[in-house]
Amino acid sequence: MTESLRGPQVSPNFQHTLAGPVQFTGIGIHTGATVNVSISPAAPQAGIAFLRTDVTGRDALAPARGDRVCETRLGTVIGNADGVTVSTIEHMMAVFCALGVDNVLVALDGPEAPIMDGSCEPFVRLIDRVGRRRQQARRRYIEVLDRIEVADGDKRASLTPADSFEVAFEIAFDDPAIGRQRVELAMDEEVFRRDLADCRTFGFLHEVEALRAAGLARGGSLDNVVVIEDGAVLNPRGLRRPDEFVRHKALDAMGDLYLLGAPIIGRYEGIYAGHGLNNALVRAVMAAPAAWRYASAPQFLAEAI
Repeated sequence: MTESLRGPQVSPNFQHTLAGPVQFTGIGIHTGATVNVSISPAAPQAGIAFLRTDVTGRDALAPARGDRVCETRLGTVIGNADGVTVSTIEHMMAVFCALGVDNVLVALDGPEAPIMDGSCEPFVRLIDRVGRRRQQARRRYIEVLDRIEVADGDKRASLTPADSFEVAFEIAFDDPAIGRQRVELAMDEEVFRRDLADCRTFGFLHEVEALRAAGLARGGSLDNVVVIEDGAVLNPRGLRRPDEFVRHKALDAMGDLYLLGAPIIGRYEGIYAGHGLNNALVRAVMAAPAAWRYASAPQFLAEAI
């Protein structure tokens, strides 16, 4: 089937790839280096993988899987047995999840995916430009049958049974620019586009300065990070949404969960969670096969298109 699909028109029953390749250039938020990226269609069942075109003499391919995550301190980093890594993949993975993209190859000539404007919106626009193509392979879902939870002190992340994919997240910061925020969404492509895609990553000015002193955050700026200090948002145009902070955390969680390799039928809830706890939850799912099963699309979704 060669039909190019734009907007929320993908079939929940079938796998999808891109209708053609898309190329773009951006800056790595930590390296500060320019990176050239090409996202190309991939065959059914191929899944999502990242290819380092700047690497020679070693395996340059890193599959986007939960067991390939090797670092989560400043973002989600995947790697392979030859030590080749790709960092900051969570925003791109969130877009693939939300837009129903099952199979693509992401080729890039550096160690870090570009930050763009700090949100998922630029990646959504790029995929819309080329469109998506339905493939002749059935999509399978991870249906959660029993509660799976991980915790670290007062932080926790869980998956519980639900009829569709639900995302809930809560954060609390002492700084009054953020405070306590919570979001709950019955997630699908339309909701993602409307309620999450434009929400940017954020950080505190003193943290950014410390990271730069350590040789990190070299590409971070007010163009791609919401920066807070002493109760104030420093970006001249302010926030895109009053609760942009918690919505971005929900977006991150979607990208981290998609490293399970399939969309989820269940409810995710994160309380003060980050990339590390999200990956711990992914690994807990992989280690608890009795708590979930592979399933077809829910009936109400299957009948929608």
